[in-house]
Amino acid sequence: MSKTAGIFLGLFLAAGMAQAQIPTSGNIFVGYSFSRADSLPGSSPVANLNGWEASLEGKFLPWIGVVADFGAGYGSGTLPIACISACAFSSSLRRYTYLFGPQVSVPVGRFTPFAHALFGAAHINNGGLTDTSFATAIGGGIDYRLIHGLAWRVQGDELHTNLFNTGENHFRFSTGIDFRF
Repeated sequence: MSKTAGIFLGLFLAAGMAQAQIPTSGNIFVGYSFSRADSLPGSSPVANLNGWEASLEGKFLPWIGVVADFGAGYGSGTLPIACISACAFSSSLRRYTYLFGPQVSVPVGRFTPFAHALFGAAHINNGGLTDTSFATAIGGGIDYRLIHGLAWRVQGDELHTNLFNTGENHFRFSTGIDFRF
């Protein structure tokens, strides 16, 4: 009988500790994103990318959380082609990012500044030429609480990729709605 009671007590304590690890609050961000990307190494200038960004944060402490960040940027790039003189043609350029990492935020009145270090992958498609590489986004921003459970976010990141074996550092600007729970 005491062995059964010990097993149930152990299961009860383990369930309680597991429950304590579940995030108790967080936020969901969706919005517009602007960044740049090199079309291809050695090709013409950098392409502007307009798109979207979405992230989900689960807070484990009031000021520390874990973020999953997904984004896409769309624009026009150039592809060099073989001809007698320098030639190139325009192509559709798409870059996707999948990033995860810690975020620190401290509410101050209606404002909540935050900083994060995100790590993951980036994938680019430039007119059928594709590549995937490790990616990082180091940055932060500020949320302005509009009403309870709803805030406006402005965010900036230094996005680093190594697409087509060329290291790129580009600024990524995002803004949009932040739903808090």
